[in-house]
Amino acid sequence: MTNDKSNKAMNIEIHSLGARLDSFNYQEAQDALLAIIEKGSNAILDMTACNYVSSTGLRVLLSSKKMAEAKGLQLYLVGFSDEVRDIMEVTGFDNFFESFATVDECLKALAI
Repeated sequence: MTNDKSNKAMNIEIHSLGARLDSFNYQEAQDALLAIIEKGSNAILDMTACNYVSSTGLRVLLSSKKMAEAKGLQLYLVGFSDEVRDIMEVTGFDNFFESFATVDECLKALAI
C-alpha cells in the first residue's frame, strides 16, 4: 500500500493497494489504514491495481471501516477490477462500502 496524495481541505488521504490483498500482505494494509484513521483522516483506498481480495483482505476492509466510523470518519473504495467487483458482490461486501470508479469521481462526489 502506498500513500499517493492527500486532500487536506476535505480531510482525505488517498492510498493505493498492490495487486492483491491477502494473508501475505494484510498486515501492511491494516497498519496503513489504521494510521490514517488514527490521524483523524477519511481514506480513499485506490484498488485499481488490485485483482484479488481474500477473506483475510475482506476482514481488513470491514474492520477498518468499523474503526473509521467509530471516529466519525469514512473509508471509500475506488477502482474495482472486474475480479474484485465479483468478490465484493458475491460476498455482499459491496453493500457495506461506498465505492467509485475513480479517485477523481470520488473526490467530486464528496465535494458536493
